[in-house]
Amino acid sequence: MRPLIFLLCTWFGLGKLPRVPGTWGSLGALPFAWGLQYLGGPWALAVGTAFVALLSLWAIRLYLIYWPGDDPGEVVIDEVAGQWMTLVFVPLDFTLYAFAFFAFRFFDMVKVWPASWADRNLTGAPGVLIDDLFAGVYGMLTMLVLLYYW
Repeated sequence: MRPLIFLLCTWFGLGKLPRVPGTWGSLGALPFAWGLQYLGGPWALAVGTAFVALLSLWAIRLYLIYWPGDDPGEVVIDEVAGQWMTLVFVPLDFTLYAFAFFAFRFFDMVKVWPASWADRNLTGAPGVLIDDLFAGVYGMLTMLVLLYYW
């Protein structure tokens, strides 16, 4: 079970790449999001996002048992869920996907309230995941505004 948990939480090892694991995880989320959108449109990506978010709660809980820590940097499945949330309404366009990537990374790093509250006050798997979901919502709203005016 440990290898599966490790692969999921590090998004197939991307979280172990040097220096900016969250950025690597977000980049690694893009081709999967593109594929889901290509195959089933926004609904497929929305369902995939919900699935990955729920899966990450289970996987992160076990990861923290096997490899203890508060919010290990190599755990990037939470970035995948947040990045996918940002992309739900974004059409299949490389430029728009790039904007969505940077929007999510910005909100993930800045931690606008309530993401900052969740990051400071929640523990365990919810503490790792929920701030990224908030960043995903902010990214999604940013992309909806951008798409409206595009």
